[in-house]
Amino acid sequence: MSVQHRITLVEDADGWWTAHEKTHGLTTQGKTRDEALASLDAVIDAVEDGAGTPPTDEELRALGIDPDDNTPGGELPEVLR
Repeated sequence: MSVQHRITLVEDADGWWTAHEKTHGLTTQGKTRDEALASLDAVIDAVEDGAGTPPTDEELRALGIDPDDNTPGGELPEVLR
């Protein structure tokens, strides 16, 4: 069974394109419509294939990030609200 995705595509004032998928609440941008849609396709595939899982503590340490300093929560920045 395939999932139907409801997508909106908008050209921004700066000429970039924004693609938004409503089922998962995903948004991407691109310089062209095709770039925005291709990026959105990749993100949807990653989410649906389970690639969007949080990093492990070992992965964070390998990137030089202390897992104790990387805790979820807190207030979202204005741009993400």
